[in-house]
Amino acid sequence: MITNTVYVYRAFERFWHWSQALLIMFLALTGFEIHGSITFFGFEDAVAYHNVAAYALIILIVFAIFWHLTTGEWRQYIPSLTHVRAYMNYYVFGIFRNEPHPTRKTVLTKLNPLQKLVYFGLKTLIIPGMLITGLLYIFYRYPQRHGIEALNIESLEIIAVLHTAGAFLLLGFLIVHLYLMTTGESVFSNLRAMLTGYEQLHEEEEDQDVNIVIVSAPTTEKQS
Repeated sequence: MITNTVYVYRAFERFWHWSQALLIMFLALTGFEIHGSITFFGFEDAVAYHNVAAYALIILIVFAIFWHLTTGEWRQYIPSLTHVRAYMNYYVFGIFRNEPHPTRKTVLTKLNPLQKLVYFGLKTLIIPGMLITGLLYIFYRYPQRHGIEALNIESLEIIAVLHTAGAFLLLGFLIVHLYLMTTGESVFSNLRAMLTGYEQLHEEEEDQDVNIVIVSAPTTEKQS
């Protein structure tokens, strides 16, 4: 098996990844304070910062959607059940036995089948659900400005439960994501790849030998 250094993550992809991560962590911090779990900024400032970060995340998502559509990167997230069971066994057992990944990572397939399912759920259910419930929070009888009611909803209880549940799912994903980040070739290899864009990908030696044969075959025929 040989190793090639490949440019996998483009500049905007890395910017989007880190900006989104920082915004989600900041939203979690201010969200916990709004719920009264911690005290850091103060309630009023936490609400204001939470709303500003939410709008920043929405703007970032709009640009990310445009980028994915124009570059074709949205295809990376098309889910597939192929090899899902193999990857579940890998993450539960194989990763602790130093077994190889069931499939190989390439520029065209950056995510394994299990990752595709998780990210597809995040992008189509969890994050949109968080944005919708968050906006309902903001515009529900909001604000105490001139007594104007933007949305006249009977109760915020269901919205609050859904928003909080989504927040804990995102927090759980972040914890797992940080752990899996350390399971590369070295503890910081995956982190380095998302900082520089370059990652070391493995290729089977026999694949290279086949390519050599295919290239050299026409030359042999001409000489004969």
